[in-house]
Amino acid sequence: MSPDVEHLLRTEAPQVLGALVRRFGRFDVAEDAVQEALLAASRAWPAGGVPQDPRGWLIRIGYRRMVDLLRSDQARRRREQEAGMAELAMREPARQAYRPQETDDSLALLLLCCHPALSTASQVALTLRAVGGLTTAEIAHAYGTTESTMGTRISRAKQHLARAGTRFTPPADADRDSRMAAVTQVLYLIFNEGYTASSGDELARVDLTREAIRLARMLRDSLPGDAEVTGLLALMLLTESRCAARTRGDKELVPLDEQDRTRWDPALIREGTTLIDSVWSRREVGPYQLQAAIAAVHAAAAAPERTDWQQIAALYLWLERLTPTAPVRLSRVVAVARAYGPVRGLALLDDLNRQHGLDQEPLTRRRERTVRAHLLQMTGDTAGAAALYREAAAMTGNQVERRYLLARAEAARGTSGGRLWLHES
Repeated sequence: MSPDVEHLLRTEAPQVLGALVRRFGRFDVAEDAVQEALLAASRAWPAGGVPQDPRGWLIRIGYRRMVDLLRSDQARRRREQEAGMAELAMREPARQAYRPQETDDSLALLLLCCHPALSTASQVALTLRAVGGLTTAEIAHAYGTTESTMGTRISRAKQHLARAGTRFTPPADADRDSRMAAVTQVLYLIFNEGYTASSGDELARVDLTREAIRLARMLRDSLPGDAEVTGLLALMLLTESRCAARTRGDKELVPLDEQDRTRWDPALIREGTTLIDSVWSRREVGPYQLQAAIAAVHAAAAAPERTDWQQIAALYLWLERLTPTAPVRLSRVVAVARAYGPVRGLALLDDLNRQHGLDQEPLTRRRERTVRAHLLQMTGDTAGAAALYREAAAMTGNQVERRYLLARAEAARGTSGGRLWLHES
């Protein structure tokens, strides 16, 4: 299947799902019907060509499959009645039943997939499946699990939605804000998993980063006035701009300071910078805008030594006050060390460990040891640095990252300096 057809299917998937849910009110069954319609298109279109009205084609196939799915369960009369109503709808003129939706259902679907009744993992999986149009096998591969396990997770998520009595309607204003926070978090998690895969032989999973960016664009189109949504898209674009320079031909990781900046994507940098500049002057600045601003400072530096680390350190302090998380605190340590020296960075790291136990949290222990290892290396404690690099290497399931940390451990014994690997997130 060509990239153009694949892109078209993923673009149309939420609109087709919205049409079916709007008609039947059954998200769980409609989502299965859409997946089968997408599968049918992936088989038919490469050989026979894309139909003149691709959305109408998909809706028509989805309607037919929906009827079959509802009919298959004879235990409940209600489903039979719904199937009968659908059959009548199928006999109506095509312009009434299959007319492309004039409204974009993408936002409503994102809000539905990020329902508070679901766990974060389920929200991510359901978003990729229902809004992203990815198959269960593709999602399972991206997250390093089996298709059966991922299928079970998606199935349970749909069951939770059914039990919660969800409707395809916009949430109330109070619920909408919290639901939007979940939507942006889900897209951010999808992008981060793609940018640095949690396991496997590849540093990144391009399919996930591209999908996260596509969904973020779609979200911004629905909410052009939302500064945080704009900030999230800007952050993704600026971070993704470094993708080609992050590994060498042998798939070895290249730290930020050692990357060939001529390989950074100037178009993504321009777009991301323009986006963050367009919202930066507003009164309320959120976490995604701050992270995008930090990425923009990196992108503006023609060479590593020209990076404004003092500005980055100040932005991280601001970000920490808004989102006092362990990853943000560790990033501030890196920035302070680059701006004011390793001794000051170590002092800050020790203070944060005493207050917040960064060296004890499962999600940040590896990076805490990586940061401390380099700061020790810069101060001349090469033995201590090498031990911490090896300890950090044992904590990661990503083989590219593991090889890099082991190489740093070997190099630490032969140098008292080096550059600090900045985890890009």
